Amino acid sequence: MNVNDIMSHPAISVGQDEPVAAAARLLRRHNIGSLPVTSSAGKLRGIVTDRDIALRCAITDSDYGQIKVGEIMSRAVITASPADSVATAASTMSRGQVRRLPVVDDGRLVGMLSLSDMARSPDLKPQASQALTEISSNMKKL
Repeated sequence: MNVNDIMSHPAISVGQDEPVAAAARLLRRHNIGSLPVTSSAGKLRGIVTDRDIALRCAITDSDYGQIKVGEIMSRAVITASPADSVATAASTMSRGQVRRLPVVDDGRLVGMLSLSDMARSPDLKPQASQALTEISSNMKKL
């Protein structure tokens, strides 16, 4: 089974020139923790998380109605291709310590793949469980 078979599409995303407040509203509205950030042409430029907003804006008393998403997003993004096998994507998630992967085709965002997408398929539950175990076991305990 390939990523294209189970990914969520279209992906909910935010433009790099949008204010951070718009990203925060999307995160809340869709009850998600991260958003792929795209250019006006739909190219993946980064990812912004609720944690990025909290640490880079809220804690510094920045006006997140004025700050652009592109100023606070993470630029190094781990991705998957629609043609990748789900096993390859699960391994990528484990190595990258992430639970979601933007899916890109020729640099353009075409979907999102999450551990929950994998867990919905009975055949993929073991892979999702293994990836989650590896992600969680490598986390540092405080």
